[in-house]
Amino acid sequence: MTFKELNEKFGSALVETEWHRASGGGWVQNTARVVDESHIQDDAIVSGNARVSGNARVSGNALVSEDAWVSRNAQVSGDAQVSGNAQVSGDAQVLGNARVFGNARVFGDAQVSGGAQVSGNAQVSGNAQVSGGAQVSGDAQVLGNARVSGNARVSGNARVSGDAQVFGNARVSENARVSGNAGVFGGRWEQSPLFIVGSRYSLTNAKPGHIQIGCECHTFSEWKKVGPAIAEREKFTPEQIAEYTAYVNLFSQIGK
Repeated sequence: MTFKELNEKFGSALVETEWHRASGGGWVQNTARVVDESHIQDDAIVSGNARVSGNARVSGNALVSEDAWVSRNAQVSGDAQVSGNAQVSGDAQVLGNARVFGNARVFGDAQVSGGAQVSGNAQVSGNAQVSGGAQVSGDAQVLGNARVSGNARVSGNARVSGDAQVFGNARVSENARVSGNAGVFGGRWEQSPLFIVGSRYSLTNAKPGHIQIGCECHTFSEWKKVGPAIAEREKFTPEQIAEYTAYVNLFSQIGK
C-alpha cells in the first residue's frame, strides 16, 4: 500500500513525514510504539498511541489504533481491528473482520474471528473462541474452552466457561453463568439456565421451553412423549430411566 492509498483509506490529509514503513511492509505512525521484534506486515497499520511488542504480528489489512496494545505472540490479521484501550496478548488471535475495542482483553490462546466484537471491559481467555456475528461486552467473560458464535450476545457480568457453547440468537446477560458442557442457543438469560450433569448425558435448558439431552433437543412436553423411545434406543437401564424422568419433570417445574 502506497502512502497515497494510506491517505485515501483514512479519508484525511495525512502528513507523510509522520509515518514510516515497517520492515514487513506495513505502515506505522510515528506516535505509535513498535519494537523491532514485532512484525507489521502487508497493508497492516499501527496508528495513534498504539503499541505492538514482543513477537506480535499485525498483518493483512489489520488496524491497531488509538491506545491499543498487541503483545507477546499475539496476532491481528485479515481486516481485524483493535482499538481504544483494548489489549491482545499471549498467543491470542484476532482474525477476519473481528473488532476488539474499549477496555476489552483477549489473551491466552483465545481467538476472536469472523465479524465478532469484544468490547467494554469484556475478557476472552484460555482457549475460548468468539466467532461469527457474536458480541461479548460489558464485564462479561468467556474463558476455558467456551465458544460464543452465531448472533449470540454475552453481556453484563455474565460468564461462559468450561466447554459451554452459546450460539444462535441466545442472549446471556446480568449475572448468568453457562458452564460445563452446556449449550444455549436461544432466548434471553438474565439468570443461569438450568444445567444438570446426569449419569449418561448432561441436560441444559437450551432455549425457553426446551431441554437439550445429549444431541437431542425437545420441548418439555415432547420429552415426556418421545423420552421412552429414546431411552430404549439408547439402552437406558431402569434406574437411568427413572433418573431422567425425574430430571424432565424438574425442568418442567422450574425451568424457563
